[in-house]
Amino acid sequence: MNPLVMAMAVVPLVAACAPATAGGGPAAGGAIPSAGDPRPVESTAQSPVESPVETATGRSPATGGAPTAKRAPKPKVPRGTTAGYVVFDRTTGKVTVQREAHRRFRSASVVKILIAIDLLESRETVTRGDRALLSGMLRASDDDAATIFWRRGGERRIIQRMVKRAGLKDTLPPPADKPGFWGYTSISASDIATTYRYLLERAEPRVSSLILGHLRKAAKCGADGFDQSFGIPSAVPRPFAVKQGWSGFGTVPPVRCVSGTAGAPAGGVPLGGDASSIVPAAAPAAGLGPIVVPDLGRPVLHTTGLAGKQERLIMVLLTAHPSGTSWRESVRRTTSLAGQIYRAGSPPSR
Repeated sequence: MNPLVMAMAVVPLVAACAPATAGGGPAAGGAIPSAGDPRPVESTAQSPVESPVETATGRSPATGGAPTAKRAPKPKVPRGTTAGYVVFDRTTGKVTVQREAHRRFRSASVVKILIAIDLLESRETVTRGDRALLSGMLRASDDDAATIFWRRGGERRIIQRMVKRAGLKDTLPPPADKPGFWGYTSISASDIATTYRYLLERAEPRVSSLILGHLRKAAKCGADGFDQSFGIPSAVPRPFAVKQGWSGFGTVPPVRCVSGTAGAPAGGVPLGGDASSIVPAAAPAAGLGPIVVPDLGRPVLHTTGLAGKQERLIMVLLTAHPSGTSWRESVRRTTSLAGQIYRAGSPPSR
């Protein structure tokens, strides 16, 4: 994902945003701490969180073997794919499933959420032109809009401000010698889940409603022609609000996307895109030590957002695939895994 140097003109769009849903219960147990909470998330890198009263047979020892609520099988990460994921239940205030939650991935376009928050919280009003740019950047990952806001906000300083403001633990700015490469920001599944909680629980309504309103209306296509309806939009039932990210697949999609709204029939307007490239670089950053961009040389595909009835779940899946893996195969793997994670992380059925 290589931010474009030249900013292209963006067609003004009128933002039509639905109000943000109120946050869930307080964090508890294995929950992701509330935004700004210094407590770390305990990572279960080897296996997802499971109910302490469930056994492999789905029966409870506390009730003498009586059937308990059934949970979906443990998600299976495809061989060669690296995945970090978290599902947070806003009703119970707990993490329901996670794996490699603190493992860093290069952000690709997921960083655009942080760019948008920083922009909106730095000013009381937003011009019509900036609203159009935000619409393109959030709904269909317009790289040109992101580059404009990135430069205006001080590039790496955007990430430094958001780390402090939202209480992010794993997020790092791009290397000092690649300050314009916003897609080289390092993120984790835990930090992106915390970012969504920040929007839902702590951000001003004018900020959260604008950003989440656009994510609820994510476009199916980017201007670069890539189809961004992989992962949550293809594997999870509506309603959902999503921000996708991809990098390392070149600039020309194998099959050009037909415009529409993510997860819905064609008919919408493609806005912007998510161009990508591989640039080998990692240099020391003042005060942070050497920053190594995660998984350079490997394509990454990320799907993040809110899912479930009343947007009950915060769901984050970050993936890196073997070098040379095609777009089609990466999409297949990521979408299949997203479906498994959603089922494993959803409230158990009885």
